[in-house]
Amino acid sequence: MPESDRSRLPARLAALDERLEPVKRFELKPARTRGGLIAQFLGLALVAAVLSSLFLLPGFLGVGATAAAGVNDFNALPADLHIQQFAQNSTVYAKQGGQDVPIATFFAQNRQDVSFDQIAQTMKDATVSAEDPRFYTEGAVDIWGTLRGAVATVAGGDVQGGSSITQQYVKNVEVEKCEALTSQKKVQACYADAAGVTLQRKVQEMRYAVEVEKNYSKKDILTGYLNVVGFGGQVYGVQAAAQYYFGTTAAKLDLAQAATLAAILNNPANLRIDEPDNKDNGAANGYALTKARRDYVLDRMYITHTITKQQRDEAKATKITPTITPTTQGCAAAQQYNAAFFCDYVRDVILTDPAYGATADDRLQTLNRGGLKIYTTLNLDLQQVAQASLSKYIPGSRPGIDLGASNVALELGTGRIVTMVQNRAFNNTDTPIDGTTAVNYNTDEDYGGSQGFQTGSTFKAFDLAAWLEAGHSLYETVNASQHLFPTSDFTNTCANIDGPAWPVTNDEGSASRLSVMSATAESVNTAFAEMGTKVDLCSIVNAAKGLGVHPASKSNPWVQTPSMILGVNYISPLTMVTAYAGIANNGTVCTPIAIDRVVNADGTDHKVSKTTCTQGLKPDIAAGVTYALEGVIKGGGTAASANPYDGVPIMAKTGTTDDSLENWLITSTTKVATATWVGNVSGQTPLRSLYFNGVGGGNVKFSIAKPILKAVNALYGGSDFTEPTDAVLYGSQITMPDVTGKQPDVAQKLLDGLGLDVTVDPNPVPSDQPAGTVAASDPAAGASLEDGDSVTLTVSNGQGAAASTNPAPGGGTTPTPKPTGKKKGG
Repeated sequence: MPESDRSRLPARLAALDERLEPVKRFELKPARTRGGLIAQFLGLALVAAVLSSLFLLPGFLGVGATAAAGVNDFNALPADLHIQQFAQNSTVYAKQGGQDVPIATFFAQNRQDVSFDQIAQTMKDATVSAEDPRFYTEGAVDIWGTLRGAVATVAGGDVQGGSSITQQYVKNVEVEKCEALTSQKKVQACYADAAGVTLQRKVQEMRYAVEVEKNYSKKDILTGYLNVVGFGGQVYGVQAAAQYYFGTTAAKLDLAQAATLAAILNNPANLRIDEPDNKDNGAANGYALTKARRDYVLDRMYITHTITKQQRDEAKATKITPTITPTTQGCAAAQQYNAAFFCDYVRDVILTDPAYGATADDRLQTLNRGGLKIYTTLNLDLQQVAQASLSKYIPGSRPGIDLGASNVALELGTGRIVTMVQNRAFNNTDTPIDGTTAVNYNTDEDYGGSQGFQTGSTFKAFDLAAWLEAGHSLYETVNASQHLFPTSDFTNTCANIDGPAWPVTNDEGSASRLSVMSATAESVNTAFAEMGTKVDLCSIVNAAKGLGVHPASKSNPWVQTPSMILGVNYISPLTMVTAYAGIANNGTVCTPIAIDRVVNADGTDHKVSKTTCTQGLKPDIAAGVTYALEGVIKGGGTAASANPYDGVPIMAKTGTTDDSLENWLITSTTKVATATWVGNVSGQTPLRSLYFNGVGGGNVKFSIAKPILKAVNALYGGSDFTEPTDAVLYGSQITMPDVTGKQPDVAQKLLDGLGLDVTVDPNPVPSDQPAGTVAASDPAAGASLEDGDSVTLTVSNGQGAAASTNPAPGGGTTPTPKPTGKKKGG
């Protein structure tokens, strides 16, 4: 029955609702003898037949008082069938070439409702001729079938009764309600009530049938029946049956095919034609049982004059030749679009989102039975580029290493996930296959993902945020020469960090003193460790949390010891790309979403959980972090080889963990952020000891990312990032005072008070200043400095005639002042 007609039923029968509760308590008193049972059954069946005939043959009420005796009892039965939405396939869509493309289907019953006009006349005629030839001329109850059933009851002792199509429709609707229950105990009880062979159930079925015929046309009832009825296995409804058994649609069924499907209706479990090895009804014997029933259907069609003798004979001569075309259930079908893992993420989102039901069982029922059209955020064109680039370098498996790799892209400001790929194929079966997995490397464990991966230096973005929040600046210089850091050098107001000293080595870059800009571009670990001694470690964690960062698994809680500065926490790529998108979006972070819109089976919109955007970082802090990360992907930066140089401004940060077990590259423009990860899923194989398609394992992330960035930028473009403030770049400016002629300890105390890092050269130099006093400073008096900048003082030997009134150490000239403009680079 069309959805529009079914939806009208509750309104039409609303007046019966008040009667429903009392009539539920109505029970027919069973007769004490078989003859009494049959008389009671025939009496009520005759009442049903008479009442249903009122709508077709008004004169039939001539039976008079004989029928009237049972009218009161019959009318006391519940009449409102409460026809619910039949279970429908839910379909997941993604964009390809700007069009919505179905990539996966979920169902408990493979069913797709169609209208009366979408069903071939041959199918309608075959069904009526075989199941209820008097369907169009009688009421809701098949009188003659009921009489035959009564005779069979007398002979066999069981309550039987011939069923009209309307009665069969009623029974199927009742059974369908059972399918929607989640408790197995309730399901069994429901089946017993809906399909049990009892006098009470049979009469109730008649009562429902009479009411259905009062409210619906024969055309609507036949359509509803053909949409609800089972055709074997999970195949329900004529549309799904036509597709599954013959690879066609309900509208295009030919006579032989329609008669075959009508035959299957008689006994779906035994007459289905998708089991060729069935010894009783297999392909070897021409599906003998089904063919016999099909030929019976054709004979009935000839007798009812819906086909000619020639058509019957030609159809009988046609062999049953199924073209089994399964509708793949679940996300495996999305593999052809390289989108199975994204599909699985969408499924997990629905199963955890209260918008789709109060409980997990409710949400599963919504997905598998609700007929939802789920329009996702995925761009299949970009997905193809991302998968091709990843697969070019990283195979699904490789001897000697449990190898993983992934890439995910996210829109700024919307949280929309536009790509999600990984190196292994999707496999959620119980059979392990090399190069496949059910684990989504991009997502958290709760959403089908792993326990996360150590992020390495990509975590330094949050170190930078905490550094700037503490009032430090990007052109401030730090000492990068220290390699062993006692725990006492650090402060963490959020956690106890007692422990042994922390040894730090540099994976990239090396210098004694350098600016934070340079330390970021070159990813100098010792510099960031030194920076960590000047901030509260708790502020680093809070900066990360503010951008939505969290461990990928509850089994790996936050690490807050000093080592976290260099990225030892286990975080998913989706979480990291979300945080970087927030940084590039002026500090506004938006939670990731995979679904744009959901449409119910009736065409109405279903509620969809939207992204939630919050201010994770102050805009000026975010602008400063972004500015520093721009230097990473420019000439001299660690990620420069990934830059597509297409004119779109881009920021980035690389990450390599100890022994190069995990390798990361995270980027963002003003439109889209991406995260690329390559590493050990388990095990301890250094990636730098391997080559992938001729590229070293430490650099392969750049080769993977570059084509992806080029494609993303070509589609989305991008503009300049927000310029950072002078305070973020240079901090509070300090003018170097003139300390010449002062005692070194006095000068040092003065400069320490200004926040400068002072060193006194122990080697005296010739100077006009009195012996033992400061002869000169480097930088010289009047230079613009920042908090933490280094100053070297030289001491006079009192012998006069200095080479310069204010020489630099070693006879050099006065150093060049710091830049006064916003000069990018590092």
